[in-house]
Amino acid sequence: MTNPCIICVAITGSLPTKDNNPAVPITIAEQIESTHEAFEAGASIAHCHVRDDEGKPTSDPERFARLKEGLEKHCPGMIVQLSTGGRSGAGRDRGGMLPLSPDMASLSVGSNNFPTRVYENSPDLVDWLASEMLAHDVKPEIEAFDLGHIVQATRMAADGRLKGPLYVQFVMGVKNSMPADEPIFDFYIETLKRLAPDAQWCAAGIGPAQLTINEWSIAKGGHTRTGLEDNVRLDRDTLAPSNAALVRRAVDLCEKYERPVATWHQARDILGLRQVAV
Repeated sequence: MTNPCIICVAITGSLPTKDNNPAVPITIAEQIESTHEAFEAGASIAHCHVRDDEGKPTSDPERFARLKEGLEKHCPGMIVQLSTGGRSGAGRDRGGMLPLSPDMASLSVGSNNFPTRVYENSPDLVDWLASEMLAHDVKPEIEAFDLGHIVQATRMAADGRLKGPLYVQFVMGVKNSMPADEPIFDFYIETLKRLAPDAQWCAAGIGPAQLTINEWSIAKGGHTRTGLEDNVRLDRDTLAPSNAALVRRAVDLCEKYERPVATWHQARDILGLRQVAV
C-alpha cells in the first residue's frame, strides 16, 4: 500500500493520572512538551483534553486556548483536535472551546455504556455540537463506539448537519462497549464504505487492545490512534515512557506493512483541512 497513514496521538485524556504512569502529561507545559516529542516521532494529529489545577478533567476554554496556542507554536503544522468528550464537562460546556476554531474536534453522535457509567450524548446536544463545528469551520472526528454511531454519522452528513467527507474513528476495547473483534472491525469498514464511499476512517484501541487495533488499521489501509489517553503501557509489565514511544511503535507497524507515515501536509490534504504557513 502506498497511501499514507495518519497517526493521531491522544496525549492525556480524562482518566489517566501520574499514579497510573508518571509520563502522563497533565499541565499545559507538560502537554506541549509531550506532544512535540510525539510530533517529531511521526504523529500528525494531537487529540487533546485539558485538566484543572487539581489534575481533574475540564472543558475550560481558556486552558484549551493556551494549549492550542502552545501546540501551534511548538508543533507547527500539526493538526490540533480538541475533545468535546463527556467526562470533561456537561451539556453545552463540552463545546465551549469550539469558537477557538481548532482544526478538528471529536464528536460522539450517540450514547453507549462505559465501564461504570452511561456515556450520554443526547440528540439535541449532538446536533448543537455539530452546528457549532459547522459555524466555526471545525472538522469533526466521529467517535464511533458502536455500529449505530457510524450509521447516524452518515445520516447527519447526508442531511447537512455534518460537512463531508466524514472522518470516522472506530473505538474498540472499552469495557461494556464494542470489543476488539476483527470480524466486527471488518464489518465497520465495509459498512462505512457502503454508506459513505468518500469517508476516511481511523481506529483506536483501548488498553491492551491498542497495539492490536493499531496493527489492524494500518494493515487494512486506514489511519490509527495511539497515546497515553488510551493505554499507559507498552506491555503487561512495562509502562510506556512517553507518548512518543507509543507513536514510534505505530511507525514501526507502518514500516512492517510498507505504509508511509503521513506528514502533517499530507494529513491536512487527506482530511481536507486548510494548509498553514510555518
